[in-house]
Amino acid sequence: MPDTPSTPAPALDTELRDALALGIAQVNRVLLGKKAEVRLAFVCLIAGGHLLIEDLPGVGKTTLAHALAATLGLGFQRVQFTSDLLPSDIIGVSVYEREPGTFKFHPGPIFTQLLLADEINRATPKTQSALLEAMAEGQVTVDGHAHALPSPFFVVATQNPLDFSGTYPLPDSQLDRFMLRMSLGYPDREAERAMLASPDRGHLLEGLRPCLSPAQIVTLRAAARDVIASPALLDYVQDLLDASRRSAQIEIGLSPRAGLAVLAAARAHALLGGRGFCVPEDVQAVFPFVSAHRLTPAASSRTGRDALAQALLDATAVR
Repeated sequence: MPDTPSTPAPALDTELRDALALGIAQVNRVLLGKKAEVRLAFVCLIAGGHLLIEDLPGVGKTTLAHALAATLGLGFQRVQFTSDLLPSDIIGVSVYEREPGTFKFHPGPIFTQLLLADEINRATPKTQSALLEAMAEGQVTVDGHAHALPSPFFVVATQNPLDFSGTYPLPDSQLDRFMLRMSLGYPDREAERAMLASPDRGHLLEGLRPCLSPAQIVTLRAAARDVIASPALLDYVQDLLDASRRSAQIEIGLSPRAGLAVLAAARAHALLGGRGFCVPEDVQAVFPFVSAHRLTPAASSRTGRDALAQALLDATAVR
């Protein structure tokens, strides 16, 4: 790859850089031993995407969402998805009022800045799809009227493994609206020992204080969009997209929207690294988490989505 321009990081004042670093450190104090995953969550937020966390119950998925909301100073709502949950329970409903004889819209919990969709795949596909317009356009439409959602709007969804009873697979169109999908996994021995030594960790969440404001998040997102991606780096991203479409192990490769998501996440990753330009390592750091849930393995393939995404990285040379 040609020499990367020595461009300074986008203009982030000292106060904003310090606030961002403090926010990440604060979440890491609550979610022990998961620094890489916490960093990815901030990458997703700064890139303007939505986050899907898939893992076993009890490994910290909900804790991460609560810690993010408290640290970011965002309005927060949690919806526990169940099989009897209706779309109107999320979006809201229009109710007829005798005085003045008209319908009035009563907003649902989706009208917040950070929405935790807990165990999203326990609800039916019809209810899952209630989030589609909101995640894509930042608004919901009820009875022909569009209602704008607060800004910034960030969805953190958790889901149980698909082989768990009572789960419904997310439709591909829904999966595609999540910029990143990741797992937390079990903590390492040191982190788990710290949890066992101090089992009452609920007070840590209660003690969290906002380190960032909604206006600062908007500023971070604008700065990430200004991060430079050289023509050679764009070639590298396109090579990864092409490789996914040509692979015999993949039935449906990555779409142009997936490519835009990879680039947006790479820019946010570079910004977190204090750089105003992307390098291939930024793409490589985010690619498995942006692409794996968007890949459809071929019927003859015995390779999982995560392994397919990593194989694409391994097989694609950096220009």
